[in-house]
Amino acid sequence: MPTPWKPKWKASSTMFFGLPMLGLRIEPWTAAVLGLTFFASAYLAEIWRGGVDALPRGQWDAGASLGLHYLQELRLIILPQAFSITRAPTVGFLVQLIKSTALTSIIGFEELVRTSNAINNATFEPFKVYGLVALIFFVMCFPLTQYARTLEQRAQAR
Repeated sequence: MPTPWKPKWKASSTMFFGLPMLGLRIEPWTAAVLGLTFFASAYLAEIWRGGVDALPRGQWDAGASLGLHYLQELRLIILPQAFSITRAPTVGFLVQLIKSTALTSIIGFEELVRTSNAINNATFEPFKVYGLVALIFFVMCFPLTQYARTLEQRAQAR
């Protein structure tokens, strides 16, 4: 069974360790950004494609019967409905992606969790250090989930 962190790790490590084999030197920060970007792009594309595919074919036919062109059908009929379907998975994935930045320490990138390990080793105060790290992750993720909740409430009010 594949582990949830494996694709993210593979993307970043392929950038960092694989590209030098082709003669391209890459910094850890660049490898982390590229790896997480490619990973997020693939997953978000699948989430949104699934949202569009979840709509019945009759929605497309309704747009065509109104004389709308393909892009007009997408903009006016399909994407608004697909957005309501994919809102929760998109936000859930983005929160997971924020928390996944800790995996970039594998390639030597100094991120929040790796830095907190170094501070903890120097101060020997794990509750303070990791408590602050948990608070920082909470402060980054909680507004995103609250915004998603607000969008859900607006959609239900319509």
